[in-house]
Amino acid sequence: MSQVASSGPVEQAPRRTRAEPRARFRASLALAGLTARVQGLIVPAVLVAIWEAVVRGGLIPANLLPPPSALIATVRELLADGTLQQNMLISSLRVLAGFSIGAGLGVVIGAAVGLSAKAEALIGPTFQGLRAIPSLAWVPLLLLWLGIDETPKIVLIAIGAFFPVYTGLVSGIHNVDRKLVEFGRVYGLKGATLIRRIFLPAALPSLFVGLRTGLSLAWMFLVAAELIAATQGLGYLLSDGRETGRADEVIVAILALALLGKLSDSILAGLEHWLLRWRDVYKTIGA
Repeated sequence: MSQVASSGPVEQAPRRTRAEPRARFRASLALAGLTARVQGLIVPAVLVAIWEAVVRGGLIPANLLPPPSALIATVRELLADGTLQQNMLISSLRVLAGFSIGAGLGVVIGAAVGLSAKAEALIGPTFQGLRAIPSLAWVPLLLLWLGIDETPKIVLIAIGAFFPVYTGLVSGIHNVDRKLVEFGRVYGLKGATLIRRIFLPAALPSLFVGLRTGLSLAWMFLVAAELIAATQGLGYLLSDGRETGRADEVIVAILALALLGKLSDSILAGLEHWLLRWRDVYKTIGA
């Protein structure tokens, strides 16, 4: 008769679930993202320290380039009377309105040109020619046509946002893999369904490149419009600082533009990451 020796309870190794590797991977991504953000602050911090030291050392006159410590006092002054918040809000609303109009038209016309050879032959060369016109060249004409109120500013911003979005979407549609289109047609996709299932997902990366480029140009065109004809906004604050000889006010306005530009671009980048989360693409997580 066989006997089974028992030396106590048998310990079982803990089972690893599928969620554990995913959780560790997400944690590593979060840590890498935090590290990248911290690393991104190193260069600005070093530049600010050098800036402060150079001005304090007398190498550059403080009236021409105020040190960061003096700019903090200027920011407090402009915040105290509401000047900075009001001008930032007005400029942001102008960019939002102009970018929405320009990007919307860019998507509609870009889709028409990208999907239709006839539309491309008819209006494509015209838009390519208009795209080469410098932004400041539009200002006198818009002022003559539309006056000096809000309309010419928003139209100028819309012009700046339109062309990158238009070009990005047309390029994205033209670069869709022909095999994907044929594959969709084999499975009975056509018309709006083919556009929604094949063309739109494949062209979205190029579209977002155009949107982010158009947004940055919208901020540039905003400054061009507000420097010439405005009584409010960050461009006006730049002009007012130049006329009154306040370099600190000019620099604060520039930093406010940089902050708003970075914030708006980060919002678009987050939207891009969420909408394109299905892609399996390489992304450098740190080196």
